[in-house]
Amino acid sequence: MKVKDFVQERNPRDQVQNRLLVFAAVFLALYALILTLAPAVRLRSWDADLRWTHWIGFAAWLGGTWLANLRLQRRLTDRDPLLFPTAAFLTGWGLLTIWRLDSGFGLRQTIWLLVSLAFFLWLIEKPGLSNLLQRYKYVLLFSGLAITAMTLVFGTYPGGTGPRLWLGCCGVYFQPSELLKLLFVLFLAAYLASSQPIKTGLIPLIAPTLVLLISAIVLLLIQRDLGTAILFTAIYTVVIYLATEKKRILGISALILLTAGLTGYLTLGIIQTRVNAWINPWKDATAGGYQVIQSLIAIGAGGTFGRGPGLGSPSLVPVAHSDFIFAAIAEETGLVGSLGLLGLIGLLLMRGLRTASRASSSYQRFLAAGITAYLGCQSILIIGGNLRALPLTGVTLPFLSYGGSSLLIAYVALAFLLNASNQIDEQAEAKKPTTAYLIIAGLLLASLAVLGFLAGYWGYYRSRDLQTRNDNARRVINDRYVRRGAILDRSGRIITASTGEPGNYTRTLVYPPLSPVVGYSNIYYGQAGLEESYDGYLRGEAGTSASELWSNHLIYSQTPPGLDIRLSIDLTLQEAADRLLFGRIGAIILLDASSGDILAVATSPTFDANHLAENWQTWASDPSGPFLNRAVQGKYLPGASMGVFLLPAAEDAGIDLSKGPQSLDQHSLAGSAHCAFLPGDFKSWTQTIANGCPAPGYELLNALEGGLNLFSARLNWNRDPDLPISRAPSPSTTSAFSTLLGPVISPLQMALPAAAISTNGEMPAPRLVTAIHTPQSGWVALQPGEKKRIFSENAAGKTARALAASRKPYWEAVSEIRLSQDKYAWYISGTLPQWPGTPLALAVVVENADAVIARFIGQQMMDRALNP
Repeated sequence: MKVKDFVQERNPRDQVQNRLLVFAAVFLALYALILTLAPAVRLRSWDADLRWTHWIGFAAWLGGTWLANLRLQRRLTDRDPLLFPTAAFLTGWGLLTIWRLDSGFGLRQTIWLLVSLAFFLWLIEKPGLSNLLQRYKYVLLFSGLAITAMTLVFGTYPGGTGPRLWLGCCGVYFQPSELLKLLFVLFLAAYLASSQPIKTGLIPLIAPTLVLLISAIVLLLIQRDLGTAILFTAIYTVVIYLATEKKRILGISALILLTAGLTGYLTLGIIQTRVNAWINPWKDATAGGYQVIQSLIAIGAGGTFGRGPGLGSPSLVPVAHSDFIFAAIAEETGLVGSLGLLGLIGLLLMRGLRTASRASSSYQRFLAAGITAYLGCQSILIIGGNLRALPLTGVTLPFLSYGGSSLLIAYVALAFLLNASNQIDEQAEAKKPTTAYLIIAGLLLASLAVLGFLAGYWGYYRSRDLQTRNDNARRVINDRYVRRGAILDRSGRIITASTGEPGNYTRTLVYPPLSPVVGYSNIYYGQAGLEESYDGYLRGEAGTSASELWSNHLIYSQTPPGLDIRLSIDLTLQEAADRLLFGRIGAIILLDASSGDILAVATSPTFDANHLAENWQTWASDPSGPFLNRAVQGKYLPGASMGVFLLPAAEDAGIDLSKGPQSLDQHSLAGSAHCAFLPGDFKSWTQTIANGCPAPGYELLNALEGGLNLFSARLNWNRDPDLPISRAPSPSTTSAFSTLLGPVISPLQMALPAAAISTNGEMPAPRLVTAIHTPQSGWVALQPGEKKRIFSENAAGKTARALAASRKPYWEAVSEIRLSQDKYAWYISGTLPQWPGTPLALAVVVENADAVIARFIGQQMMDRALNP
């Protein structure tokens, strides 16, 4: 037959069917072409391995569909012309998606498609077969139950470990429950067609079918095939309702399903797990809720128009080729594709109900209604699970999901449906469908509409939230193909950067000790640190023009090249700080006291972001907390070091400091360890505080109006500094020294008021990122935060000079904290007001050490910073 003849037939039904099939073929051919070119688009280069294997599937679909179309035109001249094109369209779409996900599964599905089409063609040649099967309804159903029961003994799982719902071996498997669905529909149609005219009461009519339904459901529950059990109940409800037109059937069935679900939730662990994962998947995102969350993330990744065929990452969703094929399609075709797919399913269901309402006999009417209910309810169940509208059930999406048994039975059912549509009662065709059919049609369409709304909710409204989750590996995969921005120190030295070629970019941290600050962007462990806080800039989503963002997304489904960011860190000083802390537990933070720029931020022990996979469990369980950035996130009592800031506060409050502290004398300190060092003069406020004596500080605190709470708020100790270093996901997130004995602060919170003493009483806001390199304007400086005056210029200068170290251009103070078996020591320091260079402020904390060690580390650090 020539193409011209194929498109132009005398039969109007043939003409409609041909045009729809041509449209489907063109769509799928373009889809296959885009899949072929996707690797080149992703690499932005023709030097890529293009995909070709899926054309095998397309060729098989095209040839099989063409042949089936010809046979339908010859054998079923009065068929519904929309049924086959719709089913064929769904099949081809699903087949190409499976090829895209896994070529091995794609080849198997192609073979099953050819087998399914062979059965389909045979049934088309035997239009009276369904009527013949009506005579053997009990034999067929009991045979189906027997074959399904065989899985209890001989069942297997093709994937190795899983529910044993299949029979077969050597790579060929069949799921009997798929056949049982169709046999159950055949039985219901045959039984109701023969019994309805005889049995007038509802109970006498449905009693035998209820017994068989319960038998089938019990068998399925023993198999733990919960999805099919629910589907049987739904099919039964629809067919019985259409046969009796008793609305209470719908209410009773809904109540039974609700009661059974509640009972199952309370008694069966598997149902409880699935319901909990449905209600709140976020609570257990790595286990029970993992599949649902990954499905929603995939749908969110698709957005409105999708990432493009072959350009998404749907394989990140578990069993995307089967249970979650809707999510896979939604990711690459977006909300538009999701609504289109739902529209095709809705069209198939409405034409199926139309066939049922106009069938030539009761048997054909109930058979068409049952098949439509089977296809519709199963589609709603699995798509609802993908969209978190319903708990996951594990059934397949008819015509689309991978599964030979499912595809074969779907095509057998389609053949029966087409045969029924070919035998339309002319008188029934002229009448309007009954109320029962309209109600079922309305329920199915309403369900699909709700699914469409949820597809829009997750794919558009919640898309941004889902894409920024740490368990969304698509961002890291994108970084393999698009260069992520580098992170540089203040002089332009590389701290971390992406190395390699497009498709194989690797994130390399050149200076690993800064891992707690820089963080990581890892496919398995998500993101942390600056890699997370500045992810938008580093991946080019922020700081780039809207036109460039749009063009990159439209053409490549990728972000633009990332932007470099420059830190305030001085790697030379950072290396010095890390050497001083080597082998110890503690932290060092060095600030530019005027601008708040963080020049060095060392924490020990630490981790290496380049080797997360090998050491994650070890580091996460290490009681010393290598994931904890002690300089910023550690929490310690300030102890006697608080007295350094109480001195200028007391000066500003007008407290008389001339008499010296009244709480100390030499006798009271003899043999004690309250002071870090014994002061030379016990009546000197500065000497006692500089040497870590706590009593003078408490004396000043009691003299200040407002007490500890007001003083803590004055120094901003009542809240964490605004610094873009997100916490690494580790059990070790707080210091062991967190306590109720007073305010607990980080070394950064100690260094900031120390900066105020060195800069005339103004406390700076901390700054770590100083500039971003944008495509339009080059390096764009980020302005420092607003300063806060916490002391007067006179009080700050007087305190700095009083605490001045001997023959050093800086002031200093030490203290020790002892808590039961643990202790730690503070050292704080800052340049004197007359220092001509950059003013500095330093805070050092060393755990399990005394003030001697802390002072040695601090003095070494200050000397190194002031004498580069």
